[in-house]
Amino acid sequence: MYKLIAIDIDDTLINDSKEVTPATQQALEQAIARGVIVTLATGRAYASAQAIARQIGMNVPIITYQGSLVKNLLDEKVLYERYVPMGAVRKVFDYCMQHHLHLQTYIDDKLFAREENQKLIDYTTLNRTEYYIEPDVAKLAAHPTPKLLIIDDPDYLDEIAPRLRELLGEDVHITKSKPNFLEIMHREGTKGHALKFLAAHFGYDMSQTIAIGDSWNDHEMLEAAGLGVAMGNAIPALKELADYVTLSNNEDGVKAAIDKFVLQLEQ
Repeated sequence: MYKLIAIDIDDTLINDSKEVTPATQQALEQAIARGVIVTLATGRAYASAQAIARQIGMNVPIITYQGSLVKNLLDEKVLYERYVPMGAVRKVFDYCMQHHLHLQTYIDDKLFAREENQKLIDYTTLNRTEYYIEPDVAKLAAHPTPKLLIIDDPDYLDEIAPRLRELLGEDVHITKSKPNFLEIMHREGTKGHALKFLAAHFGYDMSQTIAIGDSWNDHEMLEAAGLGVAMGNAIPALKELADYVTLSNNEDGVKAAIDKFVLQLEQ
């Protein structure tokens, strides 16, 4: 029996209209009623993710910032936290200034950038989050952060990612959550690390866990879970390593996976 399900939000739990459908909501409630712990595993900030979690009635710890922060919903106690090493933070700011790249950082669960531009506006509109402007780069780089985010053309991000890995070394984890989002975390700030932590926290074996996602930033948790499920709209590389491919996010793919593997309903 599966006891813990970790579900990505964007393009997984929510459809292209940014909604959790009533059918998917019902499947989540039925799984919870059977004693299964259902949680979120997202690159979003806690402030953004918790609003969705509360909307669908969750009351368990959720995985945010790609796995850099696991936090209780009930009392907001931090259970697991990993910050980007400060030396790496300064190097990323310097690199982005030199190459005129849009960089976002997160300080005390608030999103900061050094200037307002269309990339920032589009991102915060997508995630429905507030943002703050601080032109003083030295001030921004001096604060601990669970995640740095560079937004640019997908091909250009693919080009600079290896350079950043070489520049920053093995203490950081670099991944793409979307084609135009390059994200930098602590090396243990992955959804896979966070899922392992959460399973141990509840006393479950990893064989009792399910992970559901669509993007490359989900691959660590799909590989770590007892059952790794890729969405029908997932990138091809994730589908290749998944144990199962479900329907798309616009076809209630999360519901289909829960029906099959948790509720064991006829397909």
